[in-house]
Amino acid sequence: MHVEAAYASLSKHGEELCGDRVEIARNDDMVTIVLSDGLGSGVKANILATLTSTIAVSMLRGGASIDDVVETIGHTLPICQVRKVAYSTLTILQIANDGSAYLVQYDNPDAFFYSNGTVAPVESSDRKVADKSIKEARFKMKAGDRLFLVSDGVIYAGVGGVLNLGWGWPNVADYIKKINREEKRASVLAQWLVNVCDQFYAGKPGDDTTAVAVVVREPRSLTLAVGPPKNSEDDARMVSRLMDSPGARVVCGGTTGNIVAREIGERLEVDLGTLHGSVPPIARIKGIDLVTEGIITLSRTLEKLVQGEPVVGEDGASLLARELLDADEVDLLVGKAVNPAHQNPDLPISTTLKERVMQDIARILRELGKDISVTYY
Repeated sequence: MHVEAAYASLSKHGEELCGDRVEIARNDDMVTIVLSDGLGSGVKANILATLTSTIAVSMLRGGASIDDVVETIGHTLPICQVRKVAYSTLTILQIANDGSAYLVQYDNPDAFFYSNGTVAPVESSDRKVADKSIKEARFKMKAGDRLFLVSDGVIYAGVGGVLNLGWGWPNVADYIKKINREEKRASVLAQWLVNVCDQFYAGKPGDDTTAVAVVVREPRSLTLAVGPPKNSEDDARMVSRLMDSPGARVVCGGTTGNIVAREIGERLEVDLGTLHGSVPPIARIKGIDLVTEGIITLSRTLEKLVQGEPVVGEDGASLLARELLDADEVDLLVGKAVNPAHQNPDLPISTTLKERVMQDIARILRELGKDISVTYY
């Protein structure tokens, strides 16, 4: 199974830095998510939360136990002598590839567990670690389950203003139940939750506010064929690899599109109604999910990935960027035939502009935690 995780935050009104911090770390076996809320707000809170989350992730990566992590953080960040509360809160969530989950909560609101259309706290047990009381739970998550971690800025959204006592855990749970019927993407779910908090705060958050959305689902795969093979004898081999692949199939480039259409016995039809500004129109081939123009569309797609903002629009580059961002496993089939018109004199003779763009796209996707493979033809 694949674990999709994303978060959204609001800084307290008047502060440039958010006092909440989220770290998401992956390895071959599991994903680890840490949410920390530093005492106060602004720079000090940000430093405390960053220190807490960084220590936690680093130690867990090194194989340390939760007891060691909590004890180290407790010694590093002592209790505030004035308020008698921790300098930083801590929630740690680890989910293995088989759905086995481990949740530790220290002074943060209870997590919201969405499963089978209902929302409830995770059943946990209390225990002491280094004189600190933590909640600990081991449970199983299946495809379709979601988990939400929040800082107290979510629970108390609107307190003293729109809502006298704040939003409250039960009301947040009701909203989470509602939005999970409408949306499946973790990034959108987290943003929607924070947007409502911002409305309750009337655009002036009274506290740092963070929501982490975790979605467990089957992995999504995509195979992208770009450019014709260097040797035409490899045309059939590349197309066979594309058509035999699971998940979405995407083709970039006019020549590549014609090769695919020829090999599978289908027609390629350009849809001129999809021409948007400087991005060429897409085409359609039966059996292929998306067919775009080549280097111009790829370059615009790269720009959108670099920006790191939500991708909107229905042009070829936006459609391609969304396909890539939605996939967890991306198989890139890159033909090495050279189009002289696309050569960049600043690149080595062995590297085409197309290859350079594809290398940059692959790098960004890897940085986003996606599993990327590249095969050259």
